[in-house]
Amino acid sequence: MDRITAAIDASELRHSGEICFAVEPALHWLDVLRGVDARTRAEDAFARLRVWDTEGNTGVLVYLLLADHRLEIVADRGLRNVDPARWRAVSDAMQARLRAGEPEAAIVEGVAAISDLLAEHAPLVAGTPDRDELPNRPRLL
Repeated sequence: MDRITAAIDASELRHSGEICFAVEPALHWLDVLRGVDARTRAEDAFARLRVWDTEGNTGVLVYLLLADHRLEIVADRGLRNVDPARWRAVSDAMQARLRAGEPEAAIVEGVAAISDLLAEHAPLVAGTPDRDELPNRPRLL
């Protein structure tokens, strides 16, 4: 968790976006019966963790549902000009590393890839100090 926090800390020096990483062990059985899937749960976590509440609307949630071995990336509306295929490519690469049994590398490399997208689509503005608007420490839901 410390290395993931450090990766997020370092990445946010490159852009004006905010990255939040959240892990959920499993869905509640009632949610499973209702048909809630990982994407729906990720969108709910995006709202509950207030990832949308950044000045530039450039928050990104990386959500990992352990029981289902699913990873979802939810980006705020300020990043809607990023091609969805690019988010999917980052997610796919992270999931491949997770399946290979390399969870730390999966997340740290994924944060770096997300940071590259944010540097391109939400660059730092010269003379504007970077404010840390969301906690960088991974969140356990």
